[in-house]
Amino acid sequence: MKPPHNHRPGGSGRPPSDRGPHQGAGGPSQRSFGPGGSGARPSGGGQGAGGRGTGGADTSARGAGGSVTGGYQGKGAGYAGQGQRGNTHAGAAGAHAPRGPAPFGGSETRDRQGARDGQRDLQRDGVREPRPDAPFKPRPPREGAPAFRPNGAPNTHSGGRPGGGPRPQRPEASRVIPEVPKGTVWLYGHHAVAAALANPARRLRRLLLTEDCESTLALRLAPPWPLAPERVERGRIDQLLGRDIVHQGVALLADTLAPPSLTSVLEKTGPIIVLDQVSDPRNVGAIMRSAAAFGAAAVIVQDRNAPEETGALAKAASGMLEKMPLLRAVNIARTLIALKAANIWCIGLDAGGTVLSGPAFGDRRVALVLGAEGDGLRRLTRETCDVVAGLTIQGGVESLNVSAAAAVALYELGRRA
Repeated sequence: MKPPHNHRPGGSGRPPSDRGPHQGAGGPSQRSFGPGGSGARPSGGGQGAGGRGTGGADTSARGAGGSVTGGYQGKGAGYAGQGQRGNTHAGAAGAHAPRGPAPFGGSETRDRQGARDGQRDLQRDGVREPRPDAPFKPRPPREGAPAFRPNGAPNTHSGGRPGGGPRPQRPEASRVIPEVPKGTVWLYGHHAVAAALANPARRLRRLLLTEDCESTLALRLAPPWPLAPERVERGRIDQLLGRDIVHQGVALLADTLAPPSLTSVLEKTGPIIVLDQVSDPRNVGAIMRSAAAFGAAAVIVQDRNAPEETGALAKAASGMLEKMPLLRAVNIARTLIALKAANIWCIGLDAGGTVLSGPAFGDRRVALVLGAEGDGLRRLTRETCDVVAGLTIQGGVESLNVSAAAAVALYELGRRA
């Protein structure tokens, strides 16, 4: 006679299998049995309705319930095939029976008792029981990875996309400004581009314009132009400069202008504008436009705390960047000393000074010094000036924009003639 499997009393006569219940020669399947059945149960077996029985080192009877191979803890009277799954005995590792439907009349209290008994049997036989189920703690997501979303939780950020997580935002076209070669600048606008095309000191590289802008530019500057234009769509210029830029359908890539020397400026006539840390490029461009309108010789800015030559500055200057010399000085106070040595009267414009009067300066050549927006003149700059004067303002207005104040002051100084 063939011995039972694994030489265990009451064991199966065939190797473990997951092919369903096996009808042995001695009776019904070991997975399903009636209330009157009996049998030996491995270490991971279930408890039936008959209560707890006695067992040896390798077997443990649980009343009339019988046993099941594979470590399934019993659920319901006379049934041990469905419940919490445990580990198999050391001599029959991996043997288990498939799950099946549970009969009626089960007891939840006996289910929990059977689970506790099975754990004690495993500890007695030297088999390590797995840890009880602990609350799941997801690993922190990697940067840019979608956050963990429990099963059944609504996906409120992805718009129904697989994987969850917020939809990546595409950068705005206005912020996507391509890099240009060092020492070059994109100029835009009809006045700025036409003036740059007419300036022989400019080195030009590319001219982009739309079809409807070509005729408008030809009215300001008759062709032929120094370089052949590239006809593009307006969206192409938007991509290069940004959607927020009012380019009027034309853009010119050119080299920046070389700043002139102070000696060449002193040889000219007219007032000189000195800007002490004025940082807004639109204000600087507007001041250059006013300086050209009132016959100024040049505009001097600080080298570090002043804007570079940009398209915004050139557009605000409305083409006067090509005609008005723009100097950069390392130290404003020393520059004022050099101007005073050239017999130029330095006037600091500040609301705390005396009223500015053009005829009071007679035939003197003057330099108008303006401070930064908000802070005004710095202490050393103010002390270096020959006189501090202000504008007469009425209507409860405390101050003017620096570009507007420069235009009014230049007009007042022009009344000397």
